[in-house]
Amino acid sequence: MSENKLSKKENILQVIKFGLFSISAGLIQTVAFTVLTEVPPRLFDKELSYWACYLPALVLSVLWNFTLNRKFTFKSATNVPIAMLKVAAYYAVFTPLSTVLGNMAAERFNAAENPVADYIILAATMATNLVTEYLYQRFVVFKDSEKNEQ
Repeated sequence: MSENKLSKKENILQVIKFGLFSISAGLIQTVAFTVLTEVPPRLFDKELSYWACYLPALVLSVLWNFTLNRKFTFKSATNVPIAMLKVAAYYAVFTPLSTVLGNMAAERFNAAENPVADYIILAATMATNLVTEYLYQRFVVFKDSEKNEQ
């Protein structure tokens, strides 16, 4: 077994940690999205579009999730700027796709008249993000450094 190879128990623990941190990031994203969705109509009598609520919420979630997962899940202290660039590359693809597709879905399901639709779209996007981001971070971003600090 190579030095950087995780045991089955370590893999399971890593998935659990990633899941728990992702849930906390999801809560941050949901609260930010909800504030941006619900507050402007009450204060300014103007609704923000789906994407205008989604993007800032996603950014807050990503910053939180990357910081916690780098330190506690993948235990990587090696070259943080490079790891951040790799995560930025993931989000350079995921963000436009999820924003455009989410906005299209919101328009398709007439989210203005069905406010629950926005949250269903957000939940589906977050689930997709959870799975794809774990795989990307595990096998691309932190693949060579994950056991360096364990």
